[in-house]
Amino acid sequence: MRGTLHLPAHWVKDNDADRMRLSLRFIIPLLLVLAAFAYAVVPLVDRLTVRWFERDLDIRANLIANMVEDPVQDLLRAGNRARILQFFAKITQDERLYAMGFCPSPSDPPVATVSLPLEINCDRLDQWEGTNPSDHLLDSPNGRLLVSVRPLVTEDAPEGRLVLVHDMSFVERRSAETRKYLFYFFIGLAATVSLITVVVAQLSWRGWVQGLRALLRGEGLLRPSDQPDKPELRPIARDLRALIRDIQQEHHARDDDQTIWTPESLRAILHGELRGQDVIVVSNREPYVHVRHGDTIAIQRPASGLVTAVEPIMRACSGTWIAHGSGSADRDVVDRHNRVAVPSESPAYRIRRVWLTEQQERGYYYGFANEGLWPLCHIAHVRPTFRTSDWEQYVHVNRLFARAVVQESTSSDPIVLVQDYHLALVPRLVRQELPAATIITFWHIPWPNPEAFSICPWREELLDGLLGSSILGFHTQFHCNNFVDTVDRVLEARADRETFTVSYRGELTAVKRYPISIEWPPSPELIRKPVEQCRRDVRARHSLPDQHAIGVGIDRLDYTKGIEERLRAVERFLELSPEWVGKFTFIQIAAPTRSSIEQYHAYEERVRELAMRINAAFPTAAHPPVILHIEHHDAKEVYEYYRACELCFVSSLHDGMNLVAKEFIAARDDERGVLILSQFTGAARELPEALIVNPYDADQCAAALRMALEMSAAEQRARVRLMRGLIRDFNVYRWAGRMLMDAAGMRRRGRLLERVAAPVSMNRTRTYEHAAFP
Repeated sequence: MRGTLHLPAHWVKDNDADRMRLSLRFIIPLLLVLAAFAYAVVPLVDRLTVRWFERDLDIRANLIANMVEDPVQDLLRAGNRARILQFFAKITQDERLYAMGFCPSPSDPPVATVSLPLEINCDRLDQWEGTNPSDHLLDSPNGRLLVSVRPLVTEDAPEGRLVLVHDMSFVERRSAETRKYLFYFFIGLAATVSLITVVVAQLSWRGWVQGLRALLRGEGLLRPSDQPDKPELRPIARDLRALIRDIQQEHHARDDDQTIWTPESLRAILHGELRGQDVIVVSNREPYVHVRHGDTIAIQRPASGLVTAVEPIMRACSGTWIAHGSGSADRDVVDRHNRVAVPSESPAYRIRRVWLTEQQERGYYYGFANEGLWPLCHIAHVRPTFRTSDWEQYVHVNRLFARAVVQESTSSDPIVLVQDYHLALVPRLVRQELPAATIITFWHIPWPNPEAFSICPWREELLDGLLGSSILGFHTQFHCNNFVDTVDRVLEARADRETFTVSYRGELTAVKRYPISIEWPPSPELIRKPVEQCRRDVRARHSLPDQHAIGVGIDRLDYTKGIEERLRAVERFLELSPEWVGKFTFIQIAAPTRSSIEQYHAYEERVRELAMRINAAFPTAAHPPVILHIEHHDAKEVYEYYRACELCFVSSLHDGMNLVAKEFIAARDDERGVLILSQFTGAARELPEALIVNPYDADQCAAALRMALEMSAAEQRARVRLMRGLIRDFNVYRWAGRMLMDAAGMRRRGRLLERVAAPVSMNRTRTYEHAAFP
């Protein structure tokens, strides 16, 4: 047995006294510094608080002026002074609003509440007009007041100004509370720091420094020592890992709320969080199509929500976009590596084109993708068709795209964004060649419930391909739920419904909701033409009077878009509201798509016949109820229609998001126009200020059309303003930024786990060798 070492009692006492003296050397200067800091900070915070409240009240004055503008103009026009005073008295019931008045001109007496201070006269309002709210203060027997003057012009009072007097007494109360809280805060801070200092002084300095160094190296509690595993440390390590995860989630949420999402912020994330690596986008559809017209080559932008969303991201981040070269002149403009820089006028990234034979395109694109997966994932009552030959072409083409990704990658761990249902096998194929790649797959269409998806004969292969992704994104949480339910039903995989991750083949895939959006602000090119000129040009183009009301629908000619239901709703509206016959025309722009598929060809014929029948049903109309354009329109033309119409009607029968709704709102910088939106779109969850309808209910849609045409300008402005604010904050850069931030977090965690796993593996090897060969 080993003996026990006993120290003399006076040694222990002297050591404790030394520690206490050492602690006091830290605590006393620290308390003095905190006291001096508090003495300097409290007056500064007091002044800042007053300035913040002054600025807040000044902004509040703008809001009140905007709110009362229309009611006051109506009351002035009616000449009802008593009602104006009653209206002002009702508003000044707010405890912060002391008085309110209106000056028709400098020479007239004010129309004001009795509490308006005598110092405020209509002929001396200039002293209260300025950019600095601190110059607008007025001392009164009841305390300090803040005076705000805002213009309020009417026909009868072209020099009218609205006077708002705010009670500042609450600011003094808030300042006193702030001083009290700061006092308590510094006392608590001093006590906490003192306690920590005493505790640290009692510890072994040498052991503390060694432990801190180990923790900074990523070791410490997360690194097993050379001694056998200690069960008592397991709860501490588990709690530490949970704390790190909570801090990461809080940091992510804070960044997501505070970041202003622009191309510049997206580039900053790419260079800061992802070390400036290029992004590789993979999709079937290319953003620019080169088409030959005689001896010239024209460039077309396809009508695609995917292209609308992803193309601004590539312009912001650069990189490579891999896509099927489908244009008649695509081969003529690429280099020997099948690449072309775009946009041609100012290249920002490059397209790498993949060439397909007619047979491959027919089987992979028209066959399996659009006769099989498209109707399978949409509730549009079209039966999906699955053929073995189509599946074989689908597999072969997915391999071609995956091979192109590997060829274009300049590192072993690229960032790959796989887009949509055409390329469901690419994530797994890329993972096999580039195990360290960060693969983000976004499924742009709805994901069906497990029962519907089980129709597909190759359901296991599709799910296996998608679960090669690091992150799998959908528009809505409902689609995420459906996917996890499908995996749980079809595969031998572990689905965690708390974190929405799927563990399969020893790999983890995060299933997340990323509502897609559009570029904000819209390109200046698209909204350069004034709204009034757009209205005149569109009506002149269709031989309609200047005041003729028009509605628009902008879609691909697809049976999921509900174009037949939309036109029937227009017909029903004119039946129920005959006074609008000859005064309202609905212009439907439908871009041809997939016309070689029988269902699409038949659908086009039905739409044409329906439009002709509706026009024939109203022979006395001076102008046709329906104008149908089945042709491609470029973005400028589409935005011209958005800006010219009274309403936009989106009647999709089933849609992942639908970016037409968001484009219409973004185009209306005049804050006019009404959006009628199907409840079966993802956008309906984000834009509740639209008129939400069931496209199968013709009477409800007809009522919405009437409501839209008769909606007041004020209500239109209020609805559009709210929707524009949401699209501004939740734009496409936020959509991409959130995915890239999640990818960056996943890469960091992966590197940390590798660092932690390496010592664990080495320690286990040493333990095994020691046991086997003592």
